[in-house]
Amino acid sequence: MAKKHMLNYKNWSGSELRELLDLAIEVKKNQKNYWNALDHMTLAMIFQKTSTRTRVSFEVAMTQLGGHAIFLDWRSTNFILAELKDEIRYLDRNVDAIMARLMTFEQVQEMAEYSRVPVINGCDNKYHPTQGLADFLTIKEHLGQLEGVHLVYVGIHNNVANSLVEGGTKLGMRVTTVCPEFNEASRDQELLDEAAKTGLYENTLDLKAAVAAADVVYTDTWVDMEFFLDPKFEEEKKRRIEKMLPYQLNEALLKNSKALIMHDMPIHPGYEIDRWAIESSNAIMFDQAENRLHAEKAVLLRVLGKA
Repeated sequence: MAKKHMLNYKNWSGSELRELLDLAIEVKKNQKNYWNALDHMTLAMIFQKTSTRTRVSFEVAMTQLGGHAIFLDWRSTNFILAELKDEIRYLDRNVDAIMARLMTFEQVQEMAEYSRVPVINGCDNKYHPTQGLADFLTIKEHLGQLEGVHLVYVGIHNNVANSLVEGGTKLGMRVTTVCPEFNEASRDQELLDEAAKTGLYENTLDLKAAVAAADVVYTDTWVDMEFFLDPKFEEEKKRRIEKMLPYQLNEALLKNSKALIMHDMPIHPGYEIDRWAIESSNAIMFDQAENRLHAEKAVLLRVLGKA
């Protein structure tokens, strides 16, 4: 099978995504059957952005599949000094796959261009495909299907929103974004135009109407994690909070809703979501976070030809 990267979903069909989700469910239910699937295989994990879930889930995934993961902090390796294409052309001679969590999609693309082994995008400024797969897996587990399910994303349009729109429409979901602000670094107009052509995607600012029609309501941080504690970003952070507070997922908005409540974490209580929504019986964000492990196992098995 030819080398296949996972940079976003543009080169993945709806049927391929469904197969990945079915594989994730199979692996999750029968974990012992896959304990040696990646025996003697190594994943390099490159982190330019901070992480909890991406590092833990990929490292545990490789361990539970019988392989090995190497953690590489961008700041403590020669990635910070040398040209990216040269470091990648060394690294790919030692490992079987590369997972990269980087600041820009252009860097991920460059890795894929020069790497002789599969590259998995662990998050960048435009896309978060492994997060999206975990989200779709979680929705399918709770609702029994994806086709026809109405997902409403509330917040600033960002990398996660892109992956939900792109993947969700390919899987037959209805996806509505309620986004009064766009993170311009995340903009992919081609992706949004293609999604709109399906008739399954729309953007609105009518929050109450969107939530009333939702099967799933999803939110994310209003400030990217690398800027959240940055003093130089403080003014912009205040501006965003003031603008976005009317779009918070909270008790007043959701108390009469039966919609599942999702958040890709890390959570910022009092900002994009309140504590009531986090603790609601409809909240499934910890199932969602757990499913990063199982979705990523499916991706690793597929790109390494062991599915």
